[in-house]
Amino acid sequence: MKPPVPHRRWALAAATALALVVGGLAIPVTPRAAEAAPVGAGSYTTTPVGPLPSGCGAMSSNPRQFATANAPAGPIPTNDWWSSLLWKRTDCSFSEPLHAHPISYDTFGDGLGFSANSTPAISGTATGVGEFHYPYVQDIRVGVAGLAAPLVKVDGWTDWTVSPHWSDGTRTMRATIGHGLPFAYFQTTGGNAQISTAGTPDVWSNSGATIGFRVNGHDYVGFAPSGASWTVASGRISSTLAGRGYFSVALLPPTSSATERAALAATYGQYAHAHVTGTQVSYAYNPATSGLTTTYAFTTTAREGTATQTVVSLYPHQWKSLSGSTAITPTYPSARGRMKVLTGVNQFRTAMKFQGILPELPAVGDGSGGDLSTLTGHLAATRANPMDQRGNDTYWTGKGLGRAARIAEIADQVNDTTTRDSALNAIRSTLTDWFTASSGKTSRVFYYDNNWGTLIGYPASYGSDQELNDHHFHYGYYIAAAATLAKFDPAWAATSRYGGMVDLLIRDANNYRRGDTQFPYLRDFDIYAGHDWASGHGSFGSGNNQESSSEGMNFASALIQWGQTTGNTAIRDAGVFLYTTQAAAIQEYWFDVSDQNFPAAFGHSTVGMVWGDGGAYATWFSGEPEMIQGINLLPVTGGHLYLGNNPAYVRTNYAELVRNNGGQPTVWQDILWQFQALGDPDAALANLRANPGYTPEEGESRAHTFHWIRNLAALGNVDTTVTGNHPLSAVFSRNGARTYVASNPTATPITVTFSNSTTLAVGAGKTATTGAYTWSGGNAAGGVPPTTPTDPPPTTDPPTTPGNPTRYLLPGGGLGAAGSAATTTVAAANGNHDGTPTNAQVFTATGLNLAYAGGQTAFDLFVDAGSAVGNGVQVRISYDLTGNGSWERVETLRYFATDPVTGYEHYTQNAGLSSATGTLGALSNGTVRVEVWSAIGNNPTTLGIGNQSVLRLPYS
Repeated sequence: MKPPVPHRRWALAAATALALVVGGLAIPVTPRAAEAAPVGAGSYTTTPVGPLPSGCGAMSSNPRQFATANAPAGPIPTNDWWSSLLWKRTDCSFSEPLHAHPISYDTFGDGLGFSANSTPAISGTATGVGEFHYPYVQDIRVGVAGLAAPLVKVDGWTDWTVSPHWSDGTRTMRATIGHGLPFAYFQTTGGNAQISTAGTPDVWSNSGATIGFRVNGHDYVGFAPSGASWTVASGRISSTLAGRGYFSVALLPPTSSATERAALAATYGQYAHAHVTGTQVSYAYNPATSGLTTTYAFTTTAREGTATQTVVSLYPHQWKSLSGSTAITPTYPSARGRMKVLTGVNQFRTAMKFQGILPELPAVGDGSGGDLSTLTGHLAATRANPMDQRGNDTYWTGKGLGRAARIAEIADQVNDTTTRDSALNAIRSTLTDWFTASSGKTSRVFYYDNNWGTLIGYPASYGSDQELNDHHFHYGYYIAAAATLAKFDPAWAATSRYGGMVDLLIRDANNYRRGDTQFPYLRDFDIYAGHDWASGHGSFGSGNNQESSSEGMNFASALIQWGQTTGNTAIRDAGVFLYTTQAAAIQEYWFDVSDQNFPAAFGHSTVGMVWGDGGAYATWFSGEPEMIQGINLLPVTGGHLYLGNNPAYVRTNYAELVRNNGGQPTVWQDILWQFQALGDPDAALANLRANPGYTPEEGESRAHTFHWIRNLAALGNVDTTVTGNHPLSAVFSRNGARTYVASNPTATPITVTFSNSTTLAVGAGKTATTGAYTWSGGNAAGGVPPTTPTDPPPTTDPPTTPGNPTRYLLPGGGLGAAGSAATTTVAAANGNHDGTPTNAQVFTATGLNLAYAGGQTAFDLFVDAGSAVGNGVQVRISYDLTGNGSWERVETLRYFATDPVTGYEHYTQNAGLSSATGTLGALSNGTVRVEVWSAIGNNPTTLGIGNQSVLRLPYS
């Protein structure tokens, strides 16, 4: 058995002694008594009680030493893609590479370097620790002839741009670069603009103010003011700029022809002098439609001409949700996948669905009978120590608070008020202690640093003090626990009591208020990239990084719950924005569910860490597959239902874990089984029941693990096709039967309406369900719901007659009466196509007139992969009820893993649904289609047809 490894992410563990690090020297700090600043009944200290942020020179007292006088006033941003430019850690003059995408940049004394590296560096193995990076490989360096600046400062920043500034006393240069910008914009004085190239540039166009050239296989275009020209000599391209001191340089997408390249250069040229000088995000959440609309706006300044629009490139999570615009091709390669281009815009919008969250799953499966006894036994075991806290710092206190909050929510559902109140009391006393900076207190206290504009909890951990790491990770647990407490004790949560301290934690980590003078706007959230960054300084060659995306989502879901419970819609809506956007980003960049973004040779279906220039199947703290994959799953809460939005991917992810681990997990088993339950709840429940002696993860309890898995075995998978008009709502589906769930943390009853017009009444302070299980906040009536599908019908059937709903898969692709025995070949997958028909064998019946008899589709497919190992065949059945070309019902079954023994096996509906959309009804001139393909495996599979594989439609 593998030993457990302490849970955390940073290679350099938290300091063991209080120290200030200045210029690389550790200076001991003697804690001073707190000087309390009141916030309602709570307070924080304004007297340092521990280590402060540090960097080059006097960063502790002057974080603006690398900002110019032009930089925006107010608290400085940290935890961004460009933070190493402002917060210099190892090089007191310049930054680490800045991975903006589609271009990476680096700063030097003579200018700004560009890299468009599209060749990944891949290390490690497909079953062990491995990484992929698109490291900085310089193509060009842009500067001013003779420039020799001793350092680079920051002259300005907006939501996703930054403006580095160079000065050597004679020459100056100011650049503006940003996420998604194929242009970099420059203003210069004191000399000619100069572009130095790696090797001799291949100049393919030089006409007046525009020059196009290729370096390292990448095409760039320089745009000087009208009337200026470019000269090329000794690998350097220069221009006097006609004395006007501005220009821009653009990277073109890869093109297939000189004609296409010239056309793109001409299109980009229309906007070359509309310099982007500002960027700003805005968002709107509409509870009625559960819709989130996000607007990404660009402000431009016309250096010449009248153009006010620009050119931008979009990350996959953006272009897949683009609204009202059409992206063009070709696309840019990047460490996040293909980036699509919009030309001639000053804004674009995305439209996403917020799928809803829950404080906790409803007790529809463990609210009665023997499972209730099991649950209450587990709950009783937590009463004496509901937090089970493993440390006194902000992170481990937060983990304990999270554990207690889950226990309180579950105990309330099953009317175990003794355990509930024990957990609530632990939360209340712990938060009240941390939220009170009494005289002389130096521990379990928050300190506000005015220079940095940050709130630091002491004892700190994992660089949350000196590096401002992980504030969203740590504080998310506090806020989530406060939301649970607020439901039961609203007086404690009032602004006049301790709600103001909760608000400070929210605003420190991800401030929802623009113009706030205490904290920067959305400190930890990269607005354009769509996800958090964990490092405060980001000073790594690979850029910034984030490991535990799920702890970032814990913060976002905590805002939703706190805002909804306290009636603060601004906080709730900020939480919805963070949650919905980041859920999409996680699916793309941590999980790559569409198998489009990771390099093909990487060999993993997930990463433990996202870096600015790539990703890693690794963590800061462990090489165990359980922890590499588990760090992006914990804590498991009702705010993490997004993890189940794609059940097929859950199974893919878990299968990789088992493969890389050489068997089932032996550490963090509870976390991994709870994740497995979002894709295969029956298997997860079987794993849990077969391993009662497992060791709980440090923030988990047996009560919560049992409750989560047992109830998903009853509820089934998350159903993303239906949403509610209340943020604390969700829908589940098992075998086609839906359960609608909503939670009401307020003192007033509500009615929730779902997008398919289903309504659900929810009492004050209750969680309620309707549909497959009707339950309302207390012990469920009746027996224990089944945990496995009902037995399939017999595999033999009488001969088919015309109109009979029993149909056989026939040669030529028909579905009809039994024919002669035959076979067809299902092509090898040669990749992962779980859920997506690829090279499928297709069988169709048309003109069907049948009455719906209820129930579900049944089938028995004869399949044989011979002695091949690792093959999996999958089937999708689609119903067009009226023959109009629209599929009203689509059922995708879980794939069937064939054995390596020659001879037919039976793939039946007992495999269970992977996904289902729509509803069944009468067939009137209808069509039924069956698609059979290989989901996994490198070998073909034989499919028996004619009088062998049979389909039984639920019709009469």
